Amino acid sequence: MHRITFPIAGLSLVALLAGCATTANHPAAAREWIDRDTGHRVIQLSREPGSESLYFNLNPFTPDGRKMIITTRDGLSLIDLQTRAEEKLVDGRLHPIMVGRQTGQIYYVTAKVEQGVTNHWVCAMDPATKTVRELLRLARGQEVSAVNADETLLAGTFTERPDGGTNDFFGSGPNRRGNDIQNADRQRGKKGTMMEQRLAQHWPMELFFYKIATGETIRVNRGTDWLGHLQFSPSDPTLLLFCHEGPWHKVDRIWTIRSDGSGRQLIHQRTKIMEIAGHEFFSADGKTVWYDLQTPRGEDFWVAGYEIASGRRTWYHLQRDEWGVHFNVSPDGKLFSSDGGDDKMVAHAPHGKWLYLFHPELIEDRSAGNVATQNLIQTGVFHAEKLVNLAAHDYALEPNAMFSPDMKWLIFRSNMSGANQAYAVELEKTPAQ
Repeated sequence: MHRITFPIAGLSLVALLAGCATTANHPAAAREWIDRDTGHRVIQLSREPGSESLYFNLNPFTPDGRKMIITTRDGLSLIDLQTRAEEKLVDGRLHPIMVGRQTGQIYYVTAKVEQGVTNHWVCAMDPATKTVRELLRLARGQEVSAVNADETLLAGTFTERPDGGTNDFFGSGPNRRGNDIQNADRQRGKKGTMMEQRLAQHWPMELFFYKIATGETIRVNRGTDWLGHLQFSPSDPTLLLFCHEGPWHKVDRIWTIRSDGSGRQLIHQRTKIMEIAGHEFFSADGKTVWYDLQTPRGEDFWVAGYEIASGRRTWYHLQRDEWGVHFNVSPDGKLFSSDGGDDKMVAHAPHGKWLYLFHPELIEDRSAGNVATQNLIQTGVFHAEKLVNLAAHDYALEPNAMFSPDMKWLIFRSNMSGANQAYAVELEKTPAQ
């Protein structure tokens, strides 16, 4: 596995910062510090105010694990995780999709004025040569949000809006630009109403798959459900994870489907009134779908997993204050994370504003073969370790934590210094000086 050590000019990060790191929880100007409540080192990766790491389930890393993309206030940049050098790649307003897992090309949507008309294009950029390919001009109501594992397919949705509305790639949303704290704070108060209204509209909608090599489009799963959160498996080029959007207690949210339209499957079927599941994501090897599970909503908290090949289920229990807006799993599947939440969110956690590292432990099966367990849920617990005190963070901007490819860092976005920036916290606690 490629190891990321963050050396600068031949020095390790620990050596470089030994004389300059501060110990603080509210770093007004520091680029790196040791959190005095946790003992973990935090670094600011980005430089430009308004910068953000990507949404928690979008791959931002180049295949060698050395670099990652971030969005800036006016474009897209690439950060070298070894030198922390930042390179501007694209200027202008855009919607990031992801970094291709095979080639490392950067996929995004941008607006282009052509003959007086604004069109939206899906583009792919080679970060080494800066060569840009225009892959698909989007039709009215068409959006693209995923690229498959071997970079042969795009996936997205078609929406037929009776009001004639156009694509809204640059509005509010989990992985869209314009999510600075001044906007997000207003958006959060309206989100619940928006979700209810959009669910009730029942606009005709369908999934589509676009073959990059041939230009062929395959349209599937037509209906009036609100579809979103599209993610391809990181290992299976034909498997798409998607959701039925809306208030989670009103929808069966988590689904998979094949790129030919076959194999449509509901991943989690509720068994309790007000049970909710969502913010689903794949494990790094693509074998498991993980998701936030609450039984019922806002009362009992789990991170649940569904193994695709076998159908086996694993649920890890966590405490109210440990709940996060988004969870994630390390590349080797041995660690999990939570980006926390404030008391206005579904967990109403009084002390939930932390980044957490979870060490999972399965409950031992001591039935000695006397109970048929093949169709039962394997349960476990999370042992939580606090990484970063986010008391100064406004959760109108969600941190969207993700593990670095070498599993040494948890990368997140925060406004704890006043402006949105991309950060990383070292998972290994810094020895006392």
